[in-house]
Amino acid sequence: MGTLVLFHAHPDDEANLTAGTAARAHAEGHRVVLVVATGGEHGEAPDDLADGESLSDRRRRETERSAELIGIDRVEWLGYLDSGMTGWEANQHDQSFWGADLDEAASRLAAVVLEEGADVLVHYDWHGNYGHPDHVQVNRVGVRAEQMLAEALPNLRVFEATMNRDEMRRQIEAARADGGVFIDTEPNGDDFDPDAPMDDGNPIGMSEAELTMVVDVSQYIDQKRAALAAHASQVTDTGFFLAMPLEVFAIAFGREWFIERGQEPGLQEGWLF
Repeated sequence: MGTLVLFHAHPDDEANLTAGTAARAHAEGHRVVLVVATGGEHGEAPDDLADGESLSDRRRRETERSAELIGIDRVEWLGYLDSGMTGWEANQHDQSFWGADLDEAASRLAAVVLEEGADVLVHYDWHGNYGHPDHVQVNRVGVRAEQMLAEALPNLRVFEATMNRDEMRRQIEAARADGGVFIDTEPNGDDFDPDAPMDDGNPIGMSEAELTMVVDVSQYIDQKRAALAAHASQVTDTGFFLAMPLEVFAIAFGREWFIERGQEPGLQEGWLF
């Protein structure tokens, strides 16, 4: 059995992007470790925060619950602050993840990967799926950590978790043709266009031609849905996805998409181990 380390930017990122892969790895007997860069301080603040309870406190507890539901064995926090969206003042905070020293942040991640003797490391595609500064930094830090670990862990497989933009477009077109309203709209009700510029000016995810692996996680869709529900403070995002009928949710989230670093593009169904 092996060890999988998942590196994510914020609480709840593990639920919507790689929860199925983590649940499958756990079910097959692998050790699963989650590393989270920030406390998600710029997420949605609920009305029921207790006296002295911060949003990051709440989100950490939600992440621990999500991890328990998925089957994650260890959750490690790198301790940086959420940088907010592109151009926010928070980008310049001296403890923001976006502004972190690359080698220092990569060393923190590499230390966990090395301690675990990991077989697989997962981070994000080059623009962090939708251009959020912290997501972009996850890629940069992940790549640098991979370089640092090359000698100590020469057989480490590294994957970039991403989204299949072409598949999103196909699902949207199918939903519209069927009169559906769950896949083709954003949480705020606006039409969603996967080809429109996201936070950094690039479209969401990657084109199918750039991917190398799709992982079938349909058997673990209930766990993925439960993991999203565990992040109850983020009601705008989670509420939208959880409102999908189960069959629609399964279509939208029953597969997870990856680029294996060092491999030529060419999408095929596979597994990280």
